[in-house]
Amino acid sequence: MNEWMLKSISFFFFPQVLLLACAEDLECVPGFQRKALYIEQPFQFTEDQPVLNCMLFSYITIVQKIVISYEIFKIEGNLGFPRQKRSIWAPPILIPENQRPPFPRFVGKVVHSGGTERAKFRLSGKGVDQDPKGIFRISEISGDVFVTRALDREAIANYALEVEVTDISGKTIDGPVHLDIFVIDQNDNRPMFKEGPYVGHVMEGSPKGTTVMRMVAFDADDPSTDNALLRYTILEQTPNKPSPNMFYIDPEKGNIITVVSPILLDRETMETPKYELVIVAKDMGVIDAGLTGTVTATILIDDRNDHPPEFTKKEFQATVKEGVTGVIVNLTVGDQDDPATGAWRAVYTIINGNPGQSFEIHTNPQTNEGMLSVVKSLDYEISAFHTLLIKVENEDPLIPDIAYGPSSTATVQITVEDVNESPVFHPNPMTVTKQENIPIGSVVLMVNATDPDTLQYQTIRYSIYKDPAGWLEINPTNGTIATTAILDLESLHVQNNIYTALFLAIDSGNPPATGTGTLHITLEDVNDNVPSLHPTLAKVCDDAKDLRVVVLGASDKDLHPNTGPFKFELSKQSGPEKLWRITKLNDTHAQVILLQNLKKANYNIPISVTDSGKPPLTNNTELKLQVCSCKKSKMDCSATDALRISMTLILLSLFSLFCESFPEL
Repeated sequence: MNEWMLKSISFFFFPQVLLLACAEDLECVPGFQRKALYIEQPFQFTEDQPVLNCMLFSYITIVQKIVISYEIFKIEGNLGFPRQKRSIWAPPILIPENQRPPFPRFVGKVVHSGGTERAKFRLSGKGVDQDPKGIFRISEISGDVFVTRALDREAIANYALEVEVTDISGKTIDGPVHLDIFVIDQNDNRPMFKEGPYVGHVMEGSPKGTTVMRMVAFDADDPSTDNALLRYTILEQTPNKPSPNMFYIDPEKGNIITVVSPILLDRETMETPKYELVIVAKDMGVIDAGLTGTVTATILIDDRNDHPPEFTKKEFQATVKEGVTGVIVNLTVGDQDDPATGAWRAVYTIINGNPGQSFEIHTNPQTNEGMLSVVKSLDYEISAFHTLLIKVENEDPLIPDIAYGPSSTATVQITVEDVNESPVFHPNPMTVTKQENIPIGSVVLMVNATDPDTLQYQTIRYSIYKDPAGWLEINPTNGTIATTAILDLESLHVQNNIYTALFLAIDSGNPPATGTGTLHITLEDVNDNVPSLHPTLAKVCDDAKDLRVVVLGASDKDLHPNTGPFKFELSKQSGPEKLWRITKLNDTHAQVILLQNLKKANYNIPISVTDSGKPPLTNNTELKLQVCSCKKSKMDCSATDALRISMTLILLSLFSLFCESFPEL
């Protein structure tokens, strides 16, 4: 590769000493340039005296020859600098980076004009006695400055050192003054692409000159020189169709643009919508020289909706059995656009033939097909055929110069097949209200079931499906339901006053079809349950001060109004003295109270409780009362006296036996 390379700069001194060289322009570029240098000199130099012969060696690899330019520098009368007397002169030193051994290498000189005998030079700063240490050193006697190893401008571009003159004891007698060392850049860094991966997008059909993306490379060399001046080229394009030059890169800016007509930038006709470009960045500001760096840029041709979806055929056929729901046919379409975009994804619409909303159509996301479904079961007896008109569009709108055509609509012919449908009860569920305890054989209801298959002449027979309590029967021919047992509202099979039974209606088809009907019987309450009393046992101490023995409660299995309020009464007490009384507390409770302390014994207290039904029912029962001895908070009810039975009950029992023995009386 042809390159300009700056190899070295050498300064040859006459017996006089160079103090400071200043150039109007220190930049070195390939070719010939004339430099105007000015020398700041001590008073010993006179005007027009030659002080420096500078040779600039440059290699031109193109012609393989050396061009040497000589220039004699003289002192001008007016240098444009204010004169000041200094005894230490430390001109800047320029050192090319990446020098080869041997080291140490002489790079410059510091001069002391103070005339002090046995004076010594001392150098300090970063690169000498500060990290990185030992790069530079100075001859204590001559002031010659040496570099001890190769320098890297990209690591450190310049060094700011200080020089001072000391006596033999090390005491500073002059200075310090600054000594600046500049590292001259060499083209030793290739351009690098650091921001990858580089992926650009361009819409198909884009006009020529459309910017796709920008490539940016980095060069670590001195940005003020051609060493870091980059130029870009496209080395290779893959694939190379439909044109080997689909794209162009601006050599200076790095912008990649399209250079083909919109017709060639057609994604659907391309071998692939993905292009890979090998991009080369070269430094030195030229295409045919310098160091290079390469990277691959990927360009994707994005789809636009320039192809409408089209049905694969104009008419589709479907068959479905009546009473069945679900997908009945898949409608297929073709679309040349990118399947990963809304320009390909289809949206289907039923535009005619669906007044009852019995059909729906949805898009299969994997295949893009239209899945036509029955969502409301069809009836063969109502309509055996259906015709739907369906259109298809894309999720994304078409581009302005493209429109949907006739191929974007299709017809679907649907045939409904007749099946043997189950008989239907009318109404369902069936409801009826009956009193409990109606006589066995009472008619509850006559059910009515019809066969939807009106074009088929079939008979219907009835049967019981579920009768939890076994209370009912049904006539298989006419559907009359009658009782076979007493209906009981208080049965466990009755929930919320309702008894539920299921019946079947079976047609004569082949195979026969069965329909199910539900019967709800609401039972009305009859006062057929006497009230019950609780508790039936009570205990009391024979010396109790509180003679309120027990609170009694009454309950009834019947419903209101055949329950409370209840009436509580005591049967007639025998003997000259009354021992207890009963007092009503509320509609459902009463309290038994002793009128005096009783001896330790067991007593039976006859009590009657009557509900509020019409007619009312009475329950005659007894409360067993145990009178116990109580000592030290302990109740002893054992070994009680003989059971004392109510005289009233004894007399009633004797009277009953007497009547049975002498019925003729």
